[in-house]
Amino acid sequence: MIYPVEKIKELVNGTFLRQVSNDAIEHLLLDSRKVYAPSSSLFFALKGPRRDGHQFIPELYKKGIRNFVVSREIDIENLPLANIILTGDTLQALQILTAAHRRHFAVPVIGITGSNGKTIVKEWLYQLLHKNYSIVRSPKSYNSQIGVPLSVWQMDVQHTLGIFEAGISQPAEMQRLEAIIQPTIGILTNIGEAHSEGFADAGQKIREKLKLFAHCKKIIFCKDYLPASLVDLESDRAQLFLNDAVLYSWSRKSVAWLTIKSIEKKEGYSFITAQNQGNEISLRLPFTDDASVENAITCCCTLLVMGFDSDFIAAGIGQLQPVNMRLEMKKGMNQCSIINDSYSADLSSLEIALNFIDQQFAGTRRTAILSDFLQSSLPDAELYSLIIASLKKHQFSKLIGIGEKISVFLERAAISGDIPPGSSWFWTTEDFIRHFRSSQFRDEIILVKGARVFGFEKIVQLLEQKVHQTILEINLNAIVHNLKAYQQLLRPETKIMVMVKAFAYGSGGTEIAGVLQFHKADYLGVAYADEGVELRNGGISLPVMIMNPEESSFDAITDHELEPDIYSFNLLQQFDQYLTQQGFQQYPIHLEVETGMNRLGFAEAEIEQLADYLLQTPAMKVQSVFTHFASSEDANDDGFTRQQYERFEQICQRLEKKLGYRFLRHIANSAAIVRHPAMQLDMVRLGIGLYGVNSAAADKPELKTVATLKSTIAQLKKLKPGESVSYNRKGVVMRDSIIATIRIGYADGYPRRLGNGTGKMLVHGRLAPVIGAVCMDMTMIDVTDIPGVKEGDEVIIFGEGLPVEQLASWAQTIPYEIMTGISQRVKRVYFEE
Repeated sequence: MIYPVEKIKELVNGTFLRQVSNDAIEHLLLDSRKVYAPSSSLFFALKGPRRDGHQFIPELYKKGIRNFVVSREIDIENLPLANIILTGDTLQALQILTAAHRRHFAVPVIGITGSNGKTIVKEWLYQLLHKNYSIVRSPKSYNSQIGVPLSVWQMDVQHTLGIFEAGISQPAEMQRLEAIIQPTIGILTNIGEAHSEGFADAGQKIREKLKLFAHCKKIIFCKDYLPASLVDLESDRAQLFLNDAVLYSWSRKSVAWLTIKSIEKKEGYSFITAQNQGNEISLRLPFTDDASVENAITCCCTLLVMGFDSDFIAAGIGQLQPVNMRLEMKKGMNQCSIINDSYSADLSSLEIALNFIDQQFAGTRRTAILSDFLQSSLPDAELYSLIIASLKKHQFSKLIGIGEKISVFLERAAISGDIPPGSSWFWTTEDFIRHFRSSQFRDEIILVKGARVFGFEKIVQLLEQKVHQTILEINLNAIVHNLKAYQQLLRPETKIMVMVKAFAYGSGGTEIAGVLQFHKADYLGVAYADEGVELRNGGISLPVMIMNPEESSFDAITDHELEPDIYSFNLLQQFDQYLTQQGFQQYPIHLEVETGMNRLGFAEAEIEQLADYLLQTPAMKVQSVFTHFASSEDANDDGFTRQQYERFEQICQRLEKKLGYRFLRHIANSAAIVRHPAMQLDMVRLGIGLYGVNSAAADKPELKTVATLKSTIAQLKKLKPGESVSYNRKGVVMRDSIIATIRIGYADGYPRRLGNGTGKMLVHGRLAPVIGAVCMDMTMIDVTDIPGVKEGDEVIIFGEGLPVEQLASWAQTIPYEIMTGISQRVKRVYFEE
């Protein structure tokens, strides 16, 4: 639905600091980095613990945003075309607006709360019901005070069922979420330890969660989690609910509306027998873990309440698919495997991780690295005793604790002999890192699990780290210099996307992206989703375009708010289907069109069909359209370059006219920024130029060397005439010679083509030729004519004094191949002068 800005002002009980128009608002914007429909977006300047949204208003105004909701007086002199609504609390205004939006729809809405399982139940209900209803639901785990409003705002006239999660961490939060979701059917998944620290006791926690169901007509819950000593739904009905809600319970322990008679687990399946009002129900669930069984029973109960028969339910339960969670498995050093669960610490999720390890790594030695468990209301002694008992049950041989609370407990437990020998504890993550020794971990499974505030991602990186004496030095000052050199060639309104694909051309994606983010690049571009995930995990918040999305990466793309390049109808349909299944709407995408490169992209003849498809799906919104120049650096092909540009302009005009909204257009690469300044359009893509390689063959811009690949001399050998060097004896010395063995080979990215005198390295400022064949890990050079060379001396493979362009020329290739070919085992060192 679309709301005039005047109507929004009335709904949120605000006043205009300035009104110049009555714009139609379709999109709510909370993040200044995610602008894709500025003319119809309303920005709420939320105040967080670390950032105040008001500070981004000038930046957003420059990006085309003209409608703002603020909670304090701001300088409006430089915002002459803006509509600015003043309210007392921008978060409350957001919630009031979305609650008013919800009231437009009389469809059934399922509200889900509980300690664990909310997302799984929501997604499984979608799998079970999406053929029977047009469903709007929370994307992923959007269940917070901000996530719920954004979820409910998606509701539109075509929807016939809503499914929304609600999560709280302290009292007085659920009333706000109930007013937004306004559920007609309520589901309580369970009550566990997660997020208990904000409540006085378990009873208060339950009562607060139950406030989501204040106006529900039907409430579904497991009796096993609601002992009468904590809360009695029937006795407390008047206090808990404002109407005569019908209560539907299920239980494994006692008689209930849905009574579980038996649960039998076989290989890969669970067989559940239940009884509902005298009728027996048999379910075959394709999962065996306890959490999945519990969530499936909740879904079964819900479908029964909604009037579906047992045959329909059994058929759907038997076809449930797993929902992707955040537990990650990675390869580690010394033949270890790492289970990365470094963003949560509660008893329920610990059990999930331990069960996962049991399933995947039976019989393998195990170590757990745990932080303080902050989301528990249990006394510390009881909490950590339960943790130790669980680790013993799952046969962990070593425990490393990080945090003040767990350290105190482990120290006491070590005295009494209650923890495994070799266990240790540290008060901070930094303390652990200072004492880290790689030899402590070998041939084992390492569970890394901690509360987010402990920054355990540093430990995961450490466990994955590979050490190698050959290093690639990255001059961050040179990165900044080169970025500014290209920015000076652009019009003020032209955006810049910087390509950090292929590990930032070998220089290190996250580290380079951090510099670019600080110096106000507008966009980042990577090749594959895992590169984008690495950026997000490294704290990069800039918009990121994925050039080569794959169907298997769609979860990672949406989980990390990455933006895919869509280049074919097959990919378009796959992503559209995924977004629809996951409940996303207006997800930003980029369209690649074909103008002469003949690699990827929609053909010119497909543009009308493409536009028609996009108009029919609410799941996607075009953020930009782009194409690739085939030969922008070559003056001999300037005519072809102009043809590509003109063809691209015509395609964009057709798309824009058909879609009815503007999008960013970009075609210029590093060379075109210099050689074809008239083709900047809305954005340019800076690639190899950032790293100091001028592909335009022009005097400007003046670039600085970014990367220096260097190694050291492992050994010197004195050879006599006629002796040979390396494999196949092709390197034969003709005089008394001094041969240096360098710690770099083709496994590090030094091409074998540079062997037998073709390549050279810089030693003491002088060039020394390669002699013999390049080996996997070593290369030999002749240093006979360079005085004073000794073992351990530094050797420059490329960098200051020996440009990578020269190395590429010797190898008969291009700088791109040399730079992106530098192995990940080569350590990157970043410095700032």
